[in-house]
Amino acid sequence: MQAGAVLMTPTNAKKLSWPNGLLILVVVIALGSLVVTLLGPVLGNQENIPFYRWYGNWPVVAGAIALFVAFLLGFVQPRGAPAWRSAGMGAAFFIALFTEMFGIPLTIYFLSAFTDFSPDLFGHQQSHLWAFLLNQAGLLPMQWAVYVVMTLSMVLITTGLIVVAFGWRQIYLARGNLVTDVIYRYVRHPQYTGFFLVIIGFLIQWPTLITLAMAPILLWMYLQLARREEAMMIEQFGSAYRNYMTQVNGFIPRIL
Repeated sequence: MQAGAVLMTPTNAKKLSWPNGLLILVVVIALGSLVVTLLGPVLGNQENIPFYRWYGNWPVVAGAIALFVAFLLGFVQPRGAPAWRSAGMGAAFFIALFTEMFGIPLTIYFLSAFTDFSPDLFGHQQSHLWAFLLNQAGLLPMQWAVYVVMTLSMVLITTGLIVVAFGWRQIYLARGNLVTDVIYRYVRHPQYTGFFLVIIGFLIQWPTLITLAMAPILLWMYLQLARREEAMMIEQFGSAYRNYMTQVNGFIPRIL
């Protein structure tokens, strides 16, 4: 999506109200998932699920892929060949991620071939590989290592989803004007910033060899896409957008 501008033009109050409902839905689901994660020890949600029960869950694989690919295409809204290439890479990231998370743990099979750990050892908890490393290093019990990893990752994922949704809503309601306020006061590309947070969050929550290799390429593609979009914004809005670029960072808010 072009940074700071909109191509959609709602014409009545009904069209202006439904983005608010969609935003609320995303926020509620994201925050609800975070709360469930934070209350995991209290709710007793830390039971370890064995390898043979956790993996091979293909309906969950399909559902998770469909949900996040739909979110990517719906809120980032690719336009033009470069944007669709980036979106395709993003979709491939989620396909690889959830295939290993719930389907076939290729990374675990690969690492087991070079270690003394059997794949059967990796139930739900042990498959959080950063948590497994913390436990093996003697830093945390397994349950608390998973809790730390899940909490950190869910904070990033939740924040990312909300930032993407807020950025999309503001662009949708802009009616073709240059957007420089609210969330756009802090970064020029909030939707991409939010997407980056989601990617980093999943790399913490469930790292795999394939997604660790894909993530830098994916981030680079979206950085290049943002530059193309900004060239279009300069062409459309001229000095107004140039001034905006001097005042606001692209992806990371200024501290001072």
